[in-house]
Amino acid sequence: MAENQAFGVSTAAVPQGGSKCFDDDGRLKRTGNVWTASAHIITAIIGSGVLSLPWATAQLGWIAGPLAMFLFAVVTYYTSLFLSACYRSGDPVSGKRNYTYMDAVEANFGGFNVKLCGFVQYLSLFGIAIGSTIASAISMMAIKRSNCFHASGGKDPCPINSNPYMIAFGIVEIILSQIPDFDQLWWLSIVAAVMSFTYSTIGLGLGVSRVAETGEIKGNLTGISSGTATQSQKVWRNFQALGDIAFAYSYSMILIEIQDTIRSPPSEGKTMKKATLVSVTVTTLFYMLCGCAGYAAFGDMSPPNLLTGFYTPYWVIDIANAAIVIHLVGAYQVYCQPIFAFVEKYASEKFPANKFITKEIEIPIPGFRPYKFNLFRLVWRAVFVIVTTLISMLLPFFNDVVGLLGAIGFWPLAVYYPVEMYILQKKIPKWSSRWVRFQILSVACLIISIAAAIGSVAGVLIDLKSYKPFTTSF
Repeated sequence: MAENQAFGVSTAAVPQGGSKCFDDDGRLKRTGNVWTASAHIITAIIGSGVLSLPWATAQLGWIAGPLAMFLFAVVTYYTSLFLSACYRSGDPVSGKRNYTYMDAVEANFGGFNVKLCGFVQYLSLFGIAIGSTIASAISMMAIKRSNCFHASGGKDPCPINSNPYMIAFGIVEIILSQIPDFDQLWWLSIVAAVMSFTYSTIGLGLGVSRVAETGEIKGNLTGISSGTATQSQKVWRNFQALGDIAFAYSYSMILIEIQDTIRSPPSEGKTMKKATLVSVTVTTLFYMLCGCAGYAAFGDMSPPNLLTGFYTPYWVIDIANAAIVIHLVGAYQVYCQPIFAFVEKYASEKFPANKFITKEIEIPIPGFRPYKFNLFRLVWRAVFVIVTTLISMLLPFFNDVVGLLGAIGFWPLAVYYPVEMYILQKKIPKWSSRWVRFQILSVACLIISIAAAIGSVAGVLIDLKSYKPFTTSF
């Protein structure tokens, strides 16, 4: 029997060349293409992070802000190409498949690196689940607040507690988390990708309309002025802004898992290169427009979440925030599938005779393939969602959490491991000019990640001084 290492599913082995129903590794034929892979990537990239970009641009200014977004895009694109080349070990067409990020690290390094990579990857994914829950609650609260603001004519500040909205989001995720694996998420990713374009376009339009209405392009070349923040606050915020931008481009941690859904021929690497180019180009264009339009509209007063700065036209704000919630519902699932798959695979290997873990009950669904119900999946995934929801209720600080997540995951997952694995794959000689360039890139990104982490931790500590868990309203 050949085992699906990504999701712990066993299928009958077939000859190396594959067949009409099976691929060369014995798994059912993969059906993904450039567009489904692009949808997964866009769902992962254009998330809640786009809403913090005007704030990040405000901290850095008109020169450093757009430049930072462009540089992060370039780095993300090239390191994603390095990582996609590691999907197969050896020959890019017929080499052994690495189903997950950890499989790729194990094939190239093994030992301690696998455990370290797994820890960072799953910690980042866990954190993104928390960030998605916080962002969705903020958007749902924004809908309530805009309607309240409209009804009171702007007289009521409309303080709202975020906890009920986080709980509602968690309930929806408990239900959707029962979708077994990535292959069955394609429709949710497409819906989420459409929603991401919807709210990004609305945010961009509102920023442009605000500039047109006032006839003034706000902001300055060096970021927030001394009157808005102290010198030390400006330093911390600059670091945090870099973390926000890094988070906005984070998807490397699930790149291999997305690539494992792609059919071949052509080779999965070629298809993934096209999908990466399409996705990073589109998202960078949106990021530049949204970040700059929001900064031009609000200047030093750019809000942590772009859409919270607008109250009219309230029905447009409601549509945009509803689109964010729908997108985050899908993004949560895309990011959490690798965690779900890892835990379920480990449990089934550790306790192969335990019926609670391994037994699947087929439930027929007219017009679709039967749904395989598993009791362990139901319980464990529900517990996971509940835990992320509770942590979100304890730390509902959108910008600080976003910056910290970007800092934690960017260097090791988006730069270090892709670069080092690519060096091994291509047998690049140590101390050659190419090797030196790669090391300079890696060290520079490490320094940025450390600075971003420091700035975000400082932000969390400041927020905690005035926050009371489960009671503070926003």
